[in-house]
Amino acid sequence: MSESTRHFETLTIHGERMAGTHSSGDPVVYPKEGSTIFRMGEDENVGPIYTRHDNPNRQQLETMLALLEGGEACAAFASGMAASSAILQSLRPGDHLLIPLDLYHGVRTLARDLLKPWNLAVDAVDMTDPVKVKKAIRPETKMVWMETPSNPLLQITDIEAITSICRERGILTVVDNTWPSPILQRPIELGTDLVLHSTSKYIGGHSDLLGGAVIARSAEGLFESIRKNQSVSGAVPSPDDCWLMLRSIRTLPWRMRGHDEHAMQVARYLAGHPAVSGVFYPGLEDHPGYKIARRQMDGFGGMLSFLVKGDRAATKRVFLGSKLIIPATSLGGVESLWEHRIRSEGPKSETPENLIRLSVGLEHPDDLIQDISQALKRV
Repeated sequence: MSESTRHFETLTIHGERMAGTHSSGDPVVYPKEGSTIFRMGEDENVGPIYTRHDNPNRQQLETMLALLEGGEACAAFASGMAASSAILQSLRPGDHLLIPLDLYHGVRTLARDLLKPWNLAVDAVDMTDPVKVKKAIRPETKMVWMETPSNPLLQITDIEAITSICRERGILTVVDNTWPSPILQRPIELGTDLVLHSTSKYIGGHSDLLGGAVIARSAEGLFESIRKNQSVSGAVPSPDDCWLMLRSIRTLPWRMRGHDEHAMQVARYLAGHPAVSGVFYPGLEDHPGYKIARRQMDGFGGMLSFLVKGDRAATKRVFLGSKLIIPATSLGGVESLWEHRIRSEGPKSETPENLIRLSVGLEHPDDLIQDISQALKRV
C-alpha cells in the first residue's frame, strides 16, 4: 500500500482490498454470510467451521478495525460491555487494576461489582495526573485502564505519559477510544497495548447497531486470552451486524468531521450562556487538558457536557425541554442526543446533579443552538 492511499477517507472505503488481488466479477460490496456452519475440508486450519468461532463478515470487520487503529489483531463482540468483560477476565484473581476517577459507570460497575468473585483489586486514580498514577501502582498492578476524553466530564489523559510509566514496569495499558474513534485518536500509535470500542457509538453511527471490539498492538500474549474468551463465551456480533457496521465505517471520517465541527460551535455558545455555569469540552482553550488533547488528537470530538446554573429540578426541565435534541442515553449517532446523566447512572452516581451530557449530531449547528437556547429558558 502506498503512502498516498493511507488516508482514512480511502481506508474506510477500501480497507484490506487495497493490498489484495482482484478478479473480474468480484462484488464491490461484501455479501452477507448468514450460515452458522461451514463445510469442513481435509485441512483443519483452513476456513471457518462455526459462526461462534469465526465468520467471514466478522473477519472483514475485525480486519478493518485493526487496520484503522494500527493494531495486529481485533476481536469483535456483541457489545462494548462484552468487549470490556473479555479484557478484564483476561486478568487473574488477585491482580490489581487501576481505573480513572471519571469513567463510564458500566465499566466501573463491572470491575468493582460484577467481577467481585474474580477477586480483582480495583483502585480509582486521577488519570489526568501521571504522578498520582505512578504512586498508585503496586507490585501486583497488572493493568491501567484509560478513558480519554472521559465520560461524562471529558477529562484528558496523557496517553504517552501513562503508557511510558506502565511499560517500564511491565503493566498492560487499555484505552477506551469510543468517543474519539480512530479518526481522531489512535492510542496504539501513542504506546498503548489494547484499544476498546463500543462500536454501537460513532463506528456504527446511526443508533441502530450494538457491538464492541478490542484491538491489540500484538496478536500474542494477552490478546490470545481475549480471543479465546470471544470464541468460548459466544458474545459475538451477528453477520448482519458486522455487515452493517462495515457499511457505517465507510462514512466514518466524514461523520466525525461534522460531529467535531458542530460540537465546537455548540461548546462556544454554551460557554457564553448566562444559564450555564461550566462547559466540559477539550476543544475550549481554557479546558485543563486542551494542550494534551491538541497534541494527541486530530480533533476534539462530538461529545460535551455542561452544568446548568440551577438544581436537579431545573436541569430536568432543560433536559426535557428540547424540541430537536432527543432526550435519550447513548451517543455517536447522526441525531443529537442529550441526557441528564445522573438519571442514567443511578443512585451511586458521582456525576453532578446539574450536568447534561450532549452528543452533538449532524443537524445544522444553528438549529441545535436555537433549540438549546429555548430549552435553557426553563432554568
